[in-house]
Amino acid sequence: MSFSLVIFDCDGVLVDSEILSAEVEAEALSALGVTVTAHDVMQRFLGLTQEALEERFEQDFGLKLPPDHAETTRRMLRAAYVARLEPIPGVREVLQSLPMPFCVASNSPPAKLGLGLSITNLFELVYPNIFSARLVTRGKPAPDLFLHAAKALGVEPAHTVVVEDSVVGIKAAKAAGMTAIGFVGGLHHMPPSEETLVAAGADHIAETMDEVKARILA
Repeated sequence: MSFSLVIFDCDGVLVDSEILSAEVEAEALSALGVTVTAHDVMQRFLGLTQEALEERFEQDFGLKLPPDHAETTRRMLRAAYVARLEPIPGVREVLQSLPMPFCVASNSPPAKLGLGLSITNLFELVYPNIFSARLVTRGKPAPDLFLHAAKALGVEPAHTVVVEDSVVGIKAAKAAGMTAIGFVGGLHHMPPSEETLVAAGADHIAETMDEVKARILA
């Protein structure tokens, strides 16, 4: 099938940030007395918006997060990004070579999204086609963000392919009527497994950016 638009998630697809985010959240929760590992955070909460993440933390761990939790983790994550964040191997070359339009659509808040793309020198490759879940009423796993992005770029959902690394992202892509590529090439990819993404609805699985490109252009 020939696609007219590619939508990339950001964290874990363009930038190898999910492991850093999970480590920061685990450290912040541990300071509140919750025994949790980065692996636990990735397995249970990968891909959620910050708001949904905090709601799930409170429900699952039976605690009330302090009012400054989001700001605390934001400061910690910025430091981790500056010190350690890298782009996914090969992603720059793929973005530079795609023959069709592409964009970024992420559940991350705009500041985190912009920071990750800037630190990895990807921002100018995708600007201005950057969409945050703050633009829509419901973030992933609802289809709203992907549908918003496709409409903004004038492409029908059926002609759009999404590259995602999380269950919530794959579910959002399929709910939007789009083809979904499950990407498992990030450093964080212990969970979810290929089988988990396929079970969520992924049409294809890719372990490298070269495989992503091959699937897009097939």
